[in-house]
Amino acid sequence: MAEEQTRENTDRRDRRQNPVPVQRHCPVEATADLIGGKYKSLILYKLTGETLRFSQLRKAVPCATPKVLTRQLRDLERDGLVRREVFPVVPPKVEYSLTDFGRSIRPVLEAMSAWGRGYLQERRRKEKNAEDETA
Repeated sequence: MAEEQTRENTDRRDRRQNPVPVQRHCPVEATADLIGGKYKSLILYKLTGETLRFSQLRKAVPCATPKVLTRQLRDLERDGLVRREVFPVVPPKVEYSLTDFGRSIRPVLEAMSAWGRGYLQERRRKEKNAEDETA
């Protein structure tokens, strides 16, 4: 048991010290790494057409807690997808928008939306058929 724990700690330490750059291996994995965090793709999708304040994003992504939304916005900003602009006014005003790099992902988000729309239609059709069969 102790040997197994030591090996696990060593493996974890090695991964931290020598992280494998995801982007070098698989483009799909690199994309998923950027937009795959909790609510990230939804945040990006909501920002595709407009600049939003934090409170507007909270309404647009109601499932996200303020803490999670803040964390995801910081990640997206760090990765160069989202711009955070702070205005020097009282009360403080902060707006979020997509960077040029962030706007470049729009076709991916639109494709996800189209695919999701088709998936939801198919799922509803199957559910309706299942209901009809049991009735």
